[in-house]
Amino acid sequence: MTPYFDFSPDAVAALARADAARALQEDVGEGDLTAGLIDPTRRARAHVLAREAAVICGAPWAQAALQQLDPDVRLNWLVGEGQRCAPDQVVLEMEGSARALLTAERTALNFLQLLSAVATKTASYVQAVQGVPAVPGIGAKRAQIVDTRKTLPGLRLAQKYAVRTGGGTNHRIGLYDAVLIKENHIAAAGGVTAVLQRAAQLAPTARFIEIEVETLAQLAEALNAGASMVLLDNMDLAMLREAVQINAGRAILEVSGGVNLSTVRDIAATGVDRISIGALTKDVQATDFSMRFKDL
Repeated sequence: MTPYFDFSPDAVAALARADAARALQEDVGEGDLTAGLIDPTRRARAHVLAREAAVICGAPWAQAALQQLDPDVRLNWLVGEGQRCAPDQVVLEMEGSARALLTAERTALNFLQLLSAVATKTASYVQAVQGVPAVPGIGAKRAQIVDTRKTLPGLRLAQKYAVRTGGGTNHRIGLYDAVLIKENHIAAAGGVTAVLQRAAQLAPTARFIEIEVETLAQLAEALNAGASMVLLDNMDLAMLREAVQINAGRAILEVSGGVNLSTVRDIAATGVDRISIGALTKDVQATDFSMRFKDL
């Protein structure tokens, strides 16, 4: 099985270099015609300004883009990865080849605006579920905010890194590392019990096996068949509370569907363990950054 991505610093740096190289090739192609107007010996200073409050994320990607065009560029991050910035705050200062800074500008900002947006949205959900009231018989716990596979093609790992930076938890990386049995799998395999029995044969290679249920009867069947992780799909709050009582701590319970910032706290208060939210990576509004240059 392909190893689960661990997001260690070295692994993130290598991922960022690969993503930046691909992005620069897409943007620069055979050469930056406009930057060719600049004296190749000219050096410049520049800074990146955050136009709005955000959780900064994407520094390894921005740095990789800049360093691939100017290996000697000097970078000074004034707001660290995972830290919050205020509106109109300078988050990065740099000095290097004027041509390189100009050519790398959009690629570096594209990574910062996307990944900071994901981290910021994730952090807002994490904050929303903090300190939920205790559930009788279960106690108080913070439900984990979990991502999905609803990511931009080619940037899944970068977006999942951003979810972690915002305080969230990663679900499976792809189809290869874990099993998520959904309604069509259940129908094709002959039912909840039958599909779980087949899934058990994959246990040595899968990080986890999870089954999606839509009714409390399906939940009971899944639990009786030995399910250790259950996704409760589009259940209302009353059903979620009943599901938690039926489960009685036997399996990890995850919720999906109907989750937004106005509902997530009430969902967490039912006592579920995880809340998966496609919008963390699918419906993000880019954080506004700008870069300003000046000659040395």
